[in-house]
Amino acid sequence: MKILLIGATGTLGKAVAERLGSAHDILPASRHDAHLPVDITDTASLHALFERTGNVDAIVATTGSLHFGPIQTMTAGQFHIGLMDKLMGQINLALIGQHYLSERGSITLTGGVLSHDPIAGGVNASTVNAALEGFVRGAAVDLAPGLRINLVSPTVIRESLPAYGPFFPGNDGVPAERAAGAYVKSIEGAQTGQIYTVWQ
Repeated sequence: MKILLIGATGTLGKAVAERLGSAHDILPASRHDAHLPVDITDTASLHALFERTGNVDAIVATTGSLHFGPIQTMTAGQFHIGLMDKLMGQINLALIGQHYLSERGSITLTGGVLSHDPIAGGVNASTVNAALEGFVRGAAVDLAPGLRINLVSPTVIRESLPAYGPFFPGNDGVPAERAAGAYVKSIEGAQTGQIYTVWQ
């Protein structure tokens, strides 16, 4: 399959590329990629990306920014970060990308454990991740026949614990390689409208 992987330079994206690369043709894209640059918050950037790639068999997003901090001091602008980047960025990708999917193609988005297991300072992430789950369930009903969409919901990635560990007390995380298996299931499987949790 020809798979467009957005967020390919991140920890999770690299693991997904490694798991899928031996069997499929990976088109790696990211905000800072010299060959396939893309900003998922910018619809013009997404259109330009798909004009370069043409039709693909699968679209995967392992990217999206959020704001972490206490709600007592949070501003609307800070909350807007997650809404416009991780939430609307991935929704933009799905809305535009569906028109560039081959027959029986799939879209796989990324949420996270905080939709069901909130932490202090994580209200933006909890909101965005829960909204992404709702989008995927709704979109699965509405996509053109044969097209599929799923979401992978990992807990904190173990390799990222040095940066995010303090937000997740008592959580040992999961290896990126293990989380990558859920993306393989979404892409190579037959299900749609699913939330694949990788929480322990």
